[in-house]
Amino acid sequence: MGLDELRARLDSLLAGQGLASDRRARTGGLHEVLVELKVAAGQSRDALAAAERELANEQQRLADAERRGRLAEEIGDAETARIAGDFTGRHRERVELLLRKVAVIRDELAYVEREYQSLAAQYQSMRQGTGDVRPIAASGLSDGELDLLQSRAEREAAEAAVKAQLEHLKKKLGK
Repeated sequence: MGLDELRARLDSLLAGQGLASDRRARTGGLHEVLVELKVAAGQSRDALAAAERELANEQQRLADAERRGRLAEEIGDAETARIAGDFTGRHRERVELLLRKVAVIRDELAYVEREYQSLAAQYQSMRQGTGDVRPIAASGLSDGELDLLQSRAEREAAEAAVKAQLEHLKKKLGK
């Protein structure tokens, strides 16, 4: 479930907060949102770990391509040096992309964790009967920034799914 869907569920929960007799239902709904946020945080942590591994691998490939280019230049092999330069450029571009991806996933994870902490405090307050549901605390990010983070995260998730499917097909075909 995406952040937008979680936010919509929470908004619908908060819209009905004026009904005192429905306190148990609101508390239950808030608990469900907390569980989904916990799952989203776990998925974000998994995505972050995978992206960091991918970044480390790509940084190694970049270092290898740079080393090969230097070696080719030292022995005077212009063609090999040119090819290594092409690969260096590709790997450098991929490293930059993965650095941005890791940053976006970290931002998304921080956002989800802040939301979880805020809602967990509200949930505890409601369960103890000392408070009521209140609007989510401001995260410090504008709606535009949140939308950008969301779209990037969704695009990266789609890319990861395609990559996983490709790896699965490669294994299946024995390549």
